[in-house]
Amino acid sequence: MITAYLFIFGLILGSFVNALVWRLRQNKKAKKYSIKSGRSMCPHCQHELAAKDLVPVISWLYLRGKCRYCDKSISWQYPVVELSTAALFVFSYLFWPQPFAGWEWLQLGLWLSILTGLIALAVYDIKYMLLPNKLVFPLIYIAILAVMAATLTQNSPEPLKTATIGAAVGGGIFYLLFQLSDGAWIGGGDVKLGFLLGILVGGPGAALLMLFLASLLGTVFALPQIVTKNVGVKAKIPFGPFLIAAAVAAKLFSSDLIGAYTRAFL
Repeated sequence: MITAYLFIFGLILGSFVNALVWRLRQNKKAKKYSIKSGRSMCPHCQHELAAKDLVPVISWLYLRGKCRYCDKSISWQYPVVELSTAALFVFSYLFWPQPFAGWEWLQLGLWLSILTGLIALAVYDIKYMLLPNKLVFPLIYIAILAVMAATLTQNSPEPLKTATIGAAVGGGIFYLLFQLSDGAWIGGGDVKLGFLLGILVGGPGAALLMLFLASLLGTVFALPQIVTKNVGVKAKIPFGPFLIAAAVAAKLFSSDLIGAYTRAFL
């Protein structure tokens, strides 16, 4: 039952992610674009949507990927983000690295809140090649809150220590690359995202694993395009989604992955 509830909740928040990304991009002060008070609308004709148009995935399938009011196509992004968010919610619960006892449920709740924001960041970076501060900074605050909650509930400085080291490794390496290349190798948004994700994964091992996996994923994605000359070697590719995917893997599986590497090579 918990997995079913999490899946449904993930679908709902996935729908919220799609709306959040679109509204942030509008960059207008009009009340109708506010994520707090604006009503859901078609991204093309901006007709206000009815409740029957807002059921995650099902409405998109029923309308065959088109707006009910202007008949223009609605991107595959919407059901894909909704299903991906739902799957990651369930995945996080099933593979949570600590046993669920007492305050660990709070940690899972905070992680799911952060995960929702990270998905929004990934979608925004893919679409617009940008990691907006309006998303990054609130997530940093929630991550710090999660660390402080873990420190208090465990009555140990270890969570604070590992988060500090993780932030220093995750953000520090990116900051060094940013300074050495004057922003040519990596963007400033990736530096801030590195600090955020370093806090989340914690510890030098998990942070280095995250950076390694992100680089590996980025290479696997870019290499075929370079070989086929779809992009040049100097072409800009959004790195945020790879970093976020790597952080999720490091958060849930760092001990298993580091242990497997140690047994195989060390």
